[in-house]
Amino acid sequence: MNRIGCLKLFVIVFGMLVAAQATAQASRTWVSGVGDDANPCSRTAPCKTFAGAISKTAVGGEIDALDPAGFGAVTITKGITIDGGGGQVASVLVSGTNGIVVQAGPSDVVILRNLRINGIGSGINGIRFLSGKQLVVDHCDIFGFTTFGIDASMGASATVSIANTTLTNNTAGAVRLITSGGGLVSSMRNLVIRASQNGIVVGGGAGSVSATVSGSTISFGGIGLLAQSSSSISADTNTINGNSVAVQAQIGGLVRLSNNSMYDNGTGIFLNGGTVASAGDNRTANGTPGAPNASVTIQ
Repeated sequence: MNRIGCLKLFVIVFGMLVAAQATAQASRTWVSGVGDDANPCSRTAPCKTFAGAISKTAVGGEIDALDPAGFGAVTITKGITIDGGGGQVASVLVSGTNGIVVQAGPSDVVILRNLRINGIGSGINGIRFLSGKQLVVDHCDIFGFTTFGIDASMGASATVSIANTTLTNNTAGAVRLITSGGGLVSSMRNLVIRASQNGIVVGGGAGSVSATVSGSTISFGGIGLLAQSSSSISADTNTINGNSVAVQAQIGGLVRLSNNSMYDNGTGIFLNGGTVASAGDNRTANGTPGAPNASVTIQ
């Protein structure tokens, strides 16, 4: 090969290397309030928004916040972790739209941790889970949305895990779990839910939802726990107080109660064609007590 040919080959190879480097995705990326989405999202050259960082983060990777800031709404289409970092305020603040939308693949797991998601009274949903294998929400504060704090509205089987999270002032409800096909399984623990029309709502679609709720407080809203059409809630060691109705089961819905405290609600148990099964160890003091229509044995 002559000298000119070698030079051309060098230019081509160099160009390919530069292009590969430019499009490479990192397993860990970073965002900062003083970052820039034109950056590679490294620790020393962070991006400014979650949306800017997500395209530079590999499947299964993680986006971490370097400092307190607002990092904007984001749509997640792959398995990824977004971590706001403990002890600081990494926030998503939106008006008239959803905060975080998860529309991932059937084998994708999405983890959202240490985030403050603020709808400022006009946001639609805090987190909307539309597709994916699993959504994990941990140590988040979600408030000020016109519909739901967390809305899992699925068309296929999936898992939702929510822990150590506060949901307040979300107009339609704190958590809704519904599926039009397959089965949706959810585990919820250590939640604080306040001032929402409904606390936790399951079912209402063609598919079934099976949810467990433990160690949580649901207060000063409309209906604390609501189970609908072929779906169930198993509630253990929760406090449900100051609501219009503590527990309601619609036709085809089932709520199992064990070791809960339900007091100062307008109505304790409202059977609207559904089933409320009690282990007989709940503590109640409500305006209209209501009564379970089945029993459950806790093993």
